[in-house]
Amino acid sequence: MHSILSSAKKRPLSASPTRVHLLLTLVFLLVLACELFALRLFATAEARLGDIYMRRHAHAFAADSSIVIIDIDDASMQVMQEYAGLWAWPREIHADLIDALAEFAPRGIVFDIAFSEKDTRRPKSDARLSESVSRHPHVYLSAVRLATMDARGIALSELLPAFGLEQPQAPNVAASEGAGKQGAAIQLPLAIDQPAWRLGLINSMEDADGVLRRYRLRSELGGVSLPSLPARVAAVLKAPLPEGADFLMRWPQQGHRRLPYGELYRLLTEQRPALGPDEVHALDRLFRDKIVVVGSSAAGSFDHHLTPLGAGQPGVDVLAVALDNLLTGRSVRTAGPAGPFLFGAVLLCLLAYGFVRAIHPLGMGVALLAATGGALAAADHFLSQNLLLPVATPLLFAWAWFGCAALAGYLRERRSREQAVALFRRFLNPGVVRQIVEQGETVESLSGRTREITVLFSDIRGFTSLSEKRSPQEVVTLLNRYFERQVDVVFRHGGTLDKFIGDCIMAFWGAPVDDDRHAAQAVAAALEMEQVLLEFRQMLLEDGSDVGDFDVGIGIHSGPAVVGFIGAQKKLEYTAIGDTVNLASRVEGLTKGVARILVTRETMQAAKLQGTACTFAPRGAHDVKGRTERVELYEPRGTT
Repeated sequence: MHSILSSAKKRPLSASPTRVHLLLTLVFLLVLACELFALRLFATAEARLGDIYMRRHAHAFAADSSIVIIDIDDASMQVMQEYAGLWAWPREIHADLIDALAEFAPRGIVFDIAFSEKDTRRPKSDARLSESVSRHPHVYLSAVRLATMDARGIALSELLPAFGLEQPQAPNVAASEGAGKQGAAIQLPLAIDQPAWRLGLINSMEDADGVLRRYRLRSELGGVSLPSLPARVAAVLKAPLPEGADFLMRWPQQGHRRLPYGELYRLLTEQRPALGPDEVHALDRLFRDKIVVVGSSAAGSFDHHLTPLGAGQPGVDVLAVALDNLLTGRSVRTAGPAGPFLFGAVLLCLLAYGFVRAIHPLGMGVALLAATGGALAAADHFLSQNLLLPVATPLLFAWAWFGCAALAGYLRERRSREQAVALFRRFLNPGVVRQIVEQGETVESLSGRTREITVLFSDIRGFTSLSEKRSPQEVVTLLNRYFERQVDVVFRHGGTLDKFIGDCIMAFWGAPVDDDRHAAQAVAAALEMEQVLLEFRQMLLEDGSDVGDFDVGIGIHSGPAVVGFIGAQKKLEYTAIGDTVNLASRVEGLTKGVARILVTRETMQAAKLQGTACTFAPRGAHDVKGRTERVELYEPRGTT
């Protein structure tokens, strides 16, 4: 009987949360797939987590010593006023620098300076720079892609050699009237003659949050893939380039070696004839086979960027880092979406399994926290291997699923407790109801239990003659007044009101709250119920009512019974069933003509063991319907 009731009650109630968890998991998996493979709404969160890793590992990433920055800083602006006046300087200044550096055979001189406008007042200065760039094939110039086409500019088909591209590689250029005849949307170094151009694009590539993390390898324009300046230099130097149109840069804490433009210019020009062999040798070691990047960090250059290392990163440093990443092969690869999706799917499925198996949410939260720490630690480790694992998105989805499931569980438990309160309020006093709810008991947990209990039946005698002299309304009022007093007695002694059966009360002790004095409590309640009956009779006499033979019979028996909620979903009753209940009902029927209260030997012995102060008078052995053996009955008597 116990297993039948347990399975009948628990199966429908537990199936619904299981379906909810499975449906929630499927929805989250679908949304996770859409996010990772298409939407990328959490790309900023992933990028910012990557920034944390970048800063953590920046100290371990040594800048390539083969890259040297010649920096036009604020101090150089002051120094160069002696030679070139205010910015912008005559272009021959840069020609002097190129010629001086060429003596030490650097592998490349890369200008992060826009020579986009001709100096009409000093055309010879521009010519001098053009001639110097033309004579030194290792000088590279920057170009910037513009937002709109320039009808007055140079046709894209004419720019291919400057970007290191062959004409056959761009068949669409010749066939495209717009690309072939209209000016290319590129800001070009027009101060230098076109045959001397060796170009690459330097357009910055900021993410949606304004942080510069990536650098373009190439840009599509008019059917042509134009290389960036770092990619152009790296390709000439035979460095393998990453796949794709851009790459994620890794940043060093200590930047590349930088030399102030002003001091270096003075050293290489004005002071050069006075340098000794050791000083010349030092300069040779400084520049030979190096990549020299010339640019400006001065405040007036307005070329500063927000990077993972912070704000104010000069553009020349960004260019140097991009070159470093390509030449040393240390750019960061980003794992594809399949791995993060699999990781997120495993987390979601494990969480769903845990909730279906009713594992405590606190334990699952700790486990998820440990998984989060492990995933973050793994991503941190792999960045040192130049691989970025996107773990933020699957972790966010896992925590969101956990939050939704925990909230749903809390609301479901709250509803169950409210249901329990509503149900138990009819059977128990408020104090016992609070105790049950605080213990987390629900309809499911209290159903189908076999408990050792004491059952009491109290039936009114002679009520028929009393009711014949009253109207139906008066009869109901009288019964309600009587029952209210008797129910208070049951509650006062910790009993559970089972039901009213006509003019009969059924109550029991020992469930749903454990009571190791259930028999003693039931006997004490019966004695008080007898006293309440006498007081009620006296009250009726004082009101002038004829009580006639109005009396009560109470039968009590102790033993095992199945206790729980029985009925339909729309109407559940907390009750006890079994032979113990049947015998208590039979004992109540035997009280007529014997005693108001009769208890069985089992109740009498249990009450004594439980410390009752009552005495028990034997009332003989009686035949009971449905039992072969006679039942010994006793009348309890309270102490005086």
